[in-house]
Amino acid sequence: MTATLTDDIVATVLESIEEKNYENDKEKAGMIKDEANQFFKDQVYDVAADLYSVAIELHPTAVLYGNRAQAYLKKELYGSALEDADNAISIDPSYVKGFYRRATANMALGRFRKALADYQAVVKVVPNDKDAKSKFEECQKIVRRQNFLAAISVDHDKKTVAETLDINAIAIEDSYEGPHLGEKITKEFMLELISKFKDQKKLHKKYAFKMLLDFYNYVKELPTMVEITVPAGKKFTICGDVHGQFYDLCNIFEINGMPSETNPYLFNGDFVDRGSFSVETIFTMIGFKLLYPNHFFMSRGNHESDVMNKMYGFEGEVKAKYTQQMSDMFTETFCWLPLCHLINQKIFVCHGGLFKEDGVTLDDIKKTNRNRQPPDEGIMCDLLWSDPQPIDGRSPSKRGVGCQFGPDVTAKWCEANGIEYVVRSHEVKPEGYEMHHNGQCYTVFSAPNYCDQMNNKGAFITITGDNLSPRFTPFDAVPHPKLPPMAYANSLFGFN
Repeated sequence: MTATLTDDIVATVLESIEEKNYENDKEKAGMIKDEANQFFKDQVYDVAADLYSVAIELHPTAVLYGNRAQAYLKKELYGSALEDADNAISIDPSYVKGFYRRATANMALGRFRKALADYQAVVKVVPNDKDAKSKFEECQKIVRRQNFLAAISVDHDKKTVAETLDINAIAIEDSYEGPHLGEKITKEFMLELISKFKDQKKLHKKYAFKMLLDFYNYVKELPTMVEITVPAGKKFTICGDVHGQFYDLCNIFEINGMPSETNPYLFNGDFVDRGSFSVETIFTMIGFKLLYPNHFFMSRGNHESDVMNKMYGFEGEVKAKYTQQMSDMFTETFCWLPLCHLINQKIFVCHGGLFKEDGVTLDDIKKTNRNRQPPDEGIMCDLLWSDPQPIDGRSPSKRGVGCQFGPDVTAKWCEANGIEYVVRSHEVKPEGYEMHHNGQCYTVFSAPNYCDQMNNKGAFITITGDNLSPRFTPFDAVPHPKLPPMAYANSLFGFN
């Protein structure tokens, strides 16, 4: 939903409320809250959040802050959700949902110890609540695992999954009816793989591990910023978030053609999570990367990380369809994905956006150590998490990580680095794309009807080597099997 449409709906609702008489602001705020609750129930979270804001201005309560925090969580604005949860708890320290909201936001940001403290607080207030106890125990397991991993990380002799994996020891059963992989990926293999995936069949574990290992060994040798040259007259396609929406990924190929040496693609991060066909999505992308290494490109998003995969379903999906060992190997592999791409020295493509600090150069980006989980600050963090804003300057991110950067920041950075414009993803847009900052920044998002509830279009960008002006192709969602989004997500992310 566009900001203008949201404003119009809010204005209409408030006009109808103004027609009635109220004894005091508390009563009026209650009426607005009821309207906001209905919009929240209808999954119109932008309108709900704005109406809660109006009600808070009239008569702030813990419940109103808690409800707005919930709306912000749905919009993935974790920083704003944390602030509202804090306000709710400050007003009423016994408001249990405030602790739930804060714990959920901290979990989404990977701040497990802080989340554990909040779940512990909930259990103290409602010791017989099974859901609270379950979340506390699950979060406690994650913290313990983090402590264990931190302890063994100092063991420099510890080998990676890739180093210990013995693919030859994995047997293929006679009953297996899927595609068979030889020494190298072929076009025929990829077509058969996609066909089997569409029929909800699995690739054999032996072949899945082989593909992942080959991909790991390949991306490990790539630079942090990959430079791409698109020849004059040749088409190049840039796609945004796919988020495990495999059938919509296939639709992109139906509309725009299958990847090939004459039809190259760049996918700009967030391949997995939320959508419940993330395994099929990532193996399709890995296959094309191995088949066309110089004509199929993949950039890391904020969801190619251990914390996000634990929360939003990818880890659970891999464990359900394969093994914990494979999930661990994906974690290792995602750390080696490039952080950004530079096309014809003029188009800078990253998942999130630009930087909290002035003066960051392309050389600084090239030197950035990417083989790690995303940090909370710095170049890598901003590339994965930041968002554009319409006003000049910078603002703290409503997500709680990265920053918001204005048109003056974009103009200054582009001029300093010889860039025509920035392409980024990371945000749902009604038409699948949006122009920002006088055409020096574009968002592209390729997961239509995101999470089966946002009613947005997806889109992709095409350019040619001698015409770098972006051309946008919006598209609608296509049907998929009756498996809801977040089917494999961690129970800790359940909203209460």
